[in-house]
Amino acid sequence: MEQNPFQRRPQSRSNSKPNPFRPKWEHRPPSSDLIFGIRAVIEALEAGKEVDKILIRRELSSDLAKELFAVLQGRNVPVQRVPVEKLNAITQKNHQGVIAYAAAIEYQQISNIIPALYEEGKNPLVVVLDGVTDIRNFGAIARTCECAGVNAIVVPSRGGAAANADAIKTSAGALHVIPVCRENSLLDAVKFLKSSGLRVIAATEKAAKDFTAISYKEPIAIVMGSEDVGISDEILRLCDELVSIPVLGTIASLNVSVAAGVLIYEAVKQRR
Repeated sequence: MEQNPFQRRPQSRSNSKPNPFRPKWEHRPPSSDLIFGIRAVIEALEAGKEVDKILIRRELSSDLAKELFAVLQGRNVPVQRVPVEKLNAITQKNHQGVIAYAAAIEYQQISNIIPALYEEGKNPLVVVLDGVTDIRNFGAIARTCECAGVNAIVVPSRGGAAANADAIKTSAGALHVIPVCRENSLLDAVKFLKSSGLRVIAATEKAAKDFTAISYKEPIAIVMGSEDVGISDEILRLCDELVSIPVLGTIASLNVSVAAGVLIYEAVKQRR
C-alpha cells in the first residue's frame, strides 16, 4: 500500500536528526560516494572515474601525494586543502589524508556539445549556472531543462552544486539524461558560447528590460546566478541582453529554479 506522504512518521527513540550545531561537513555522506586513500584516488583518476571533488589534508606532502598532484595536473577536478579533523569526520577508515567524492554522472565539455548540435541542424538552447550551490535548486533546474528540451547545462568546477545523489533525486533523474558541462572557467565557457554564435541572456533583477521583450528564437544561452550574490560582474559584461522578471509582491525576487523555469519556457513558447 502506498504510504501517505503527509502522514507523520513515529519518532525513533534514538535521536537520528543531525545536530544543527555541528559543522555541515560532519554529516557523513554515503560511503558508496567516497574513494579514500591516495593510491585508490590515483587509480580512480587514471581509470577515467568522474570525481566531483577531492579533499586533501593540508600538511600532506609525501612522495605518493606528489604523484597524486601530478596526476591531477590538467584535470578538471576541484581540490580542497582541509584539516585532518574534517577527513576523520567523513570516514574513520584509513584515508591517508585524501578523500574523493565520486561523481554520480559523467560530465561533458561544452566545446564538444555545441559543434555537435550545429552538425545535427539543431538550434542550441543552453543554461549556464553561475554560483548556484543549492543542490535542490540545481536538481529542479535540471528537471525543467530536460522537460523543455534544453541541450546542455554549464556549471563551474568550483563554486557550484555537485551532481550528487540528492541532486539527481530532485531532478527526477534528469541529470542522467541532459548533458552537464563542468568547466574550469565559466567566463571562458561564456566566451566560447558567444564565439559559437549564441546570444547570451542574463537574468538579473538589476535589468530594466522585461524578459518577454527580447527574442529567444536564435541560438541562446540563459545565465542564472545565485540568489544571494547573483551573476558575477565579469559574466554580466559579456552578456548580450540583461532581463528581469517582474515582481509584484513584497518579496524582492523569485527562487532561482522558478526564475530559470520562467525564462526557459519563454524560449520554448517563442520557438514553437
